[in-house]
Amino acid sequence: MADLAIIGGTGLTRLKNLKIEHREVLHTPYGEPSGPLAHGTLCGTEVVFLARHGTGHTIPPHRVNYRANLWALHHIGVRRVVAVAAVGGIDPDLKPGDLAFPDQIIDYTYGREQTFYGDDASEVRHIDFTSPYCAGLREALIDGARQAGIQAMPQGTYGATQGPRLETAAEIDRMHRDGCDMVGMTGMPEAALARELGLCYATCAVIANHAAGRGDSVGEISMQEIEQNLNTGMERVRRLFETVIPSLPGLHC
Repeated sequence: MADLAIIGGTGLTRLKNLKIEHREVLHTPYGEPSGPLAHGTLCGTEVVFLARHGTGHTIPPHRVNYRANLWALHHIGVRRVVAVAAVGGIDPDLKPGDLAFPDQIIDYTYGREQTFYGDDASEVRHIDFTSPYCAGLREALIDGARQAGIQAMPQGTYGATQGPRLETAAEIDRMHRDGCDMVGMTGMPEAALARELGLCYATCAVIANHAAGRGDSVGEISMQEIEQNLNTGMERVRRLFETVIPSLPGLHC
């Protein structure tokens, strides 16, 4: 049984070179996951793949059933999760197509189911979230990018917004003042739910565009440009995985 899962975000609804052996449909106490869990091998390593937004990319960020997704992965024995997420670059050093491995997160979302210990839970549980991402898994991803010769920022603060709309320039200015280096819509509550379940979780962020009001152009953000940048970034993700995935099953974290 695979203990490694990859959650694919925008631009990564399927994995090149993933040899799928079977798909598993699970029903959870928290509703339906985004889609079937694809069991297979990637670079000779057993993995489970889940498309966060559904196989046809039909589920918007604020409607993703994060609890069902994480519970399903945990239920089948997954221990480590690499989450791929498209983000906008706030830090000027983050260029479209680059990768980043955030080490902190600020949550601006609202109205999402944030915990497995809600109104009907039998206990109250407070998790430590000082460092929201697994340090060992992050380091493995950073080393893998270095070995593969991929431009990547080894740390940064991910600002999680509600979506599905993009942010205003003023909101991005506020997030920059708060210390955010990148902005995305799916980082929370996914990271916190993974921590509640004891999963080793890290994010590989793909810079899809300069955030609103950033970069050389301060005009409208083009969806066509985002798609082109994601094609570049996701190819780098695939190269990263070819380097790092075989080393993850034996990782101590």
